Amino acid sequence: MKLRRWLLVLIMLLLCLPSVVPTAQAKTAGISIQLDGVNLNSDVSPYILPKVYVTMVPTRIISEGLGASVDWNQKSKTVTIGKDGSNLQLTSGKKTAIVNGASVALDASVEIKNGRVMVPLRFISENLGLQVEWNQTAQRISLFTGMVVVPPPVSTGDEIRGAWISTVFNLDWPKSKTSAEQQKASYTSLLDSLQEVGINTVYVQVRPAGDALYPSSMVPWSKVLTGIQGADPGYDPLAFMVEETHKRNMEFHAWFNPFRANTDILTATLDPSHVALSHPDWIVNTGKQLYINPGIPDAREHIIDTIMEVVNGYDIDGIHLDDYFYPSNTVFNDDAAYRQYNNGVYSNLGDWRRGNINAFVQSLGESIHRAKPNVEYGISPFGVWRNQSVDKTGSDTKAGVTAYDSMYADVRAWIQNGWIDYVAPQIYWSMSNPAVDYDKLVDWWVGEVRGTDVDLIIGHAPYKLGTSEIGWQSASEIINQLKYNQNYSEVTGSIFFRAENILSNPLGLKDQLQSYYR
Repeated sequence: MKLRRWLLVLIMLLLCLPSVVPTAQAKTAGISIQLDGVNLNSDVSPYILPKVYVTMVPTRIISEGLGASVDWNQKSKTVTIGKDGSNLQLTSGKKTAIVNGASVALDASVEIKNGRVMVPLRFISENLGLQVEWNQTAQRISLFTGMVVVPPPVSTGDEIRGAWISTVFNLDWPKSKTSAEQQKASYTSLLDSLQEVGINTVYVQVRPAGDALYPSSMVPWSKVLTGIQGADPGYDPLAFMVEETHKRNMEFHAWFNPFRANTDILTATLDPSHVALSHPDWIVNTGKQLYINPGIPDAREHIIDTIMEVVNGYDIDGIHLDDYFYPSNTVFNDDAAYRQYNNGVYSNLGDWRRGNINAFVQSLGESIHRAKPNVEYGISPFGVWRNQSVDKTGSDTKAGVTAYDSMYADVRAWIQNGWIDYVAPQIYWSMSNPAVDYDKLVDWWVGEVRGTDVDLIIGHAPYKLGTSEIGWQSASEIINQLKYNQNYSEVTGSIFFRAENILSNPLGLKDQLQSYYR
């Protein structure tokens, strides 16, 4: 009797199996694809690869739906796709593709499923000149050709179209360490090239490592100018840059690394006036870099004084700070300063550190606006304030580092108290990154500034284009981000990191930006 009962149960389970399989397939089949609003049908369902979150489609979608030529070489396991002069080659198992003769990194390549050749849809589409949008709620991929009438970008005289110009390690400028005339010519050429793309604001790094790109009574000349820290370059680079920038009706913002004292831990080549030598008691050695300790009031005031030297001495449009507050993912030995300066106000080290940065941010802003009310004061923090898993009011992200917990930068406090004029979070992730999504972060930051007098400018990462990180295999990623920003009036512009990563035209970005802005 028991045997018969178990046999009946087994038969019932076997009968139920067919109903289970189609249910699992239905989830995958739920992904729909549209081209210019028209559904593209396929006898094989698209599917999403786990971890890399890439949508794979059969080549039939590419050939019949997009009108591209498709050739499959069974021997080499290579698919060649061509359309309107573009030629793409993807080989099964390879993490790079050949796009018009150049090697480009891939998140996913060709797969063979059920006898069908499957290819990554976004990569193929964007490299054929199509725009790609993903609707998570509707589980729909929308492709757009040039035939679709796309609304022109919102453009006002106040929109910030900015570029960071890095001077540390001579990254963007100056390329020459010997000739003042060469440096001047290089800067004007850089400005002209950026303006041609559509950039109207530059954020120039004038204090890269506790030194200066201007004659200062408090800090030495930067070594990026001559190769020797403290050596006079024979002219005032900051005065020249401000004048040339304003000649082109562009804005000039002086960019400071507030607490970075030196890019390494070596002091032998530092000028005697450098803070690491004149005030060694202010310095914390992290093992990789030297930092000015934000917990020492006199050290914070020294930084404010060096910044105010520029505010009072030059016709700049703004003061800009990046995310160099407390360093993340390293030991920062400030226990002695905590014991000396806390005075029982804070119950733990983390809150004390945040209090030090808050005091600095507030005091600097008051000093700037007291001296020159029209000079804008803004900060570009790390793009994630806090993860929702730690703070329910944080963003729906899974970032390994956050501004609040890792760098002790409570950006929310700065915004709510009106200590800054604008915030420019570095949202250096793609729109398809499952752990830290560009869209979700923009939504979150918009909510933070809404109803305040603080403007929101988005920091973008063209330096990631062409890397293996999710979503950076096409320059359309940046363009799609700019279009997404248009959903919010709170977003007043964008800044790109950095100048060279625009002008080197990675994956055609320079051309696409120029077209977009015009």
